[in-house]
Amino acid sequence: MEKSAYRIHIIGAGISGLIAAQILENHGYYPTIIEASSSVGGRVKSDIVNGYTLDHGFQVLLTSYPAAKKYLDYKSLDLQKLLPGATLFKNGKAQTIGDPLRSLSLLFPTLLSSVGKLSDKIKILKLNTLLKKKKLTVIFQAKEKTTLQYLKDFGFSKEIITDFFIPFFSGIFLETKLETSSRMFEFVYKMFGDGLAVIPKNGMQAIPDQLKSNLKNTTFKFNSPVKEVKDKHLLLEDGSNLESNITVIATEASALVSNLKNQKTDWKSCDTLYFEAEKKVINRPLIGLITDKNALVNNIFYHTSVATSNKTEKELLSVTVVKKHQLNEKDLIGVVLEELHSKCGISDVTFLKRYQIKKALPKLINLQHEISSTETKLKSTIFLAGDQLLNASLNAAMIAGERAAMGVIQTLEDGLIVDELTSEYS
Repeated sequence: MEKSAYRIHIIGAGISGLIAAQILENHGYYPTIIEASSSVGGRVKSDIVNGYTLDHGFQVLLTSYPAAKKYLDYKSLDLQKLLPGATLFKNGKAQTIGDPLRSLSLLFPTLLSSVGKLSDKIKILKLNTLLKKKKLTVIFQAKEKTTLQYLKDFGFSKEIITDFFIPFFSGIFLETKLETSSRMFEFVYKMFGDGLAVIPKNGMQAIPDQLKSNLKNTTFKFNSPVKEVKDKHLLLEDGSNLESNITVIATEASALVSNLKNQKTDWKSCDTLYFEAEKKVINRPLIGLITDKNALVNNIFYHTSVATSNKTEKELLSVTVVKKHQLNEKDLIGVVLEELHSKCGISDVTFLKRYQIKKALPKLINLQHEISSTETKLKSTIFLAGDQLLNASLNAAMIAGERAAMGVIQTLEDGLIVDELTSEYS
């Protein structure tokens, strides 16, 4: 049977599904991606609203991700660099801290800031050095503890944990108690230290768009939610049936496969609100952190502090809320506006759009960095992909997609399912 004749379906046009398609294409196969929405990207998407590019949640790409370096053309993404630091808002005052070894402009602000003790700043340099030398395989083999316990055990003061680590990593982990695994903390911290946090000039949607543009022999079926995955066919929500030799589920699989009903992924959520602002209160590309533990707002960022493709006169401000709340949209906007004014001195803003992201990050334990292709196999004809197999990162999504595709290729080329399928479909 010719490789191009195999009916290989990938469910989900997110990062993991797109990488799986690329690997299959590289080996001569012609996959079909089935996507419930109208575009590629999954959780990495952007919209244009009033001339501004709004990402679905404030997201950055870490250039040191090994899989991203392998699969993305950084130059054509026109990546805009954020400074390696943050502006902290505490008691109505703003202070900037950062890594002076990577950005000299942050040296004096960091040394002069009252955030943390001198011993904390020395420990940060010690942590930087330690993780620079630590291999990713070693990080993901270490015994897991909470990130909060890790920071306490490292000897950081309560003040710097409260004023910097909790607000900064709450925005990354999307939970406010730093219960996330210490493996994820070390991984993310190392990635920040080894590279840069960047945003494509056209927004985060540019990443899946680039991956899609690389695909030459993949068919896309958009607006086609899948109801159930069987061994040899897929049932779509509209009632249609698709014959499938082999299927890669690059999205949450529990609702699609009958014997996975009790293995549902738990998800972390957040709200991101966008505002048009008359002026910036942070004039450099730095994230703003709200240190008050009673505040609803976690972080702010001016997307117009870096170059964008938007031709707009004013500033674009994103506000991220990580805390759980029961507020309706009107009341949420009201609280956010009040906190922007009282905590950050921000006024003269116009609300643009709210993204209520119910499935922002998978909630995981026993985090891993790698997975073998055989571990992605659910059945001989069904493979799994997606970052939830490893850890909640774009890097993990890419690795899982690659491994699932290699599992498919190995199964087909070893002839493990050829006999039972070719008679039916050839």
